[in-house]
Amino acid sequence: MATGEQRQQERRRQRARQQELLPAEILGKHPLQNRWALWFFKNDKSKMWQANLRLITKFSTVEDFWALYSHIQLASKLAAGCDYSLFKDGIEPMWEDSQNKRGGRWLITLAKQQRHTELDRFWLDTLLCLIGEMFDEYSDEVCGAVINIRTKGDKIAIWTREAENQEGVTHIGRVYKEHLGLSQKVAIGYQAHADTATKSSSLAKTKFVV
Repeated sequence: MATGEQRQQERRRQRARQQELLPAEILGKHPLQNRWALWFFKNDKSKMWQANLRLITKFSTVEDFWALYSHIQLASKLAAGCDYSLFKDGIEPMWEDSQNKRGGRWLITLAKQQRHTELDRFWLDTLLCLIGEMFDEYSDEVCGAVINIRTKGDKIAIWTREAENQEGVTHIGRVYKEHLGLSQKVAIGYQAHADTATKSSSLAKTKFVV
């Protein structure tokens, strides 16, 4: 049996090995479990949808997230028709991506007046849920999140990879609702991308509710 001192030495060796694997700029920073990519969409009707989608940057530490967040425009200040999307590196913020197409989204639709009262807080809390891996063993099911700024009312959604994984999807929905501080009386619904892709989101059937 290893003594306490031997175990401590082994842990120190493991930490040293891990640090050797980290690029110099990450040392002293707090690495996130995943690398994330922030995308921006601006609705220019003269361009194809994909031409309107732009990758802003990628980050993989807590410090780089806050540096990015403090430099970009708040969601509430974006023009109608714009989106922000935060997705795990390697997943594009579109239904057609192979890691999204079998999945769906927990959707929160906000009233117009909430843009000035709660939108930015809800979006920041959504981002922190993602990068903080708040969904326990189901965090791997999360692909990303999207905020849509629209004249009729803004929307925020967390996208997951497998719409048929009822246990995982409902766990994510409950945790998300709790982190946003929504009352028990407020119900949020989950839609499968396959349903949303064939109908407008207002007509797509709700698969789960929490």
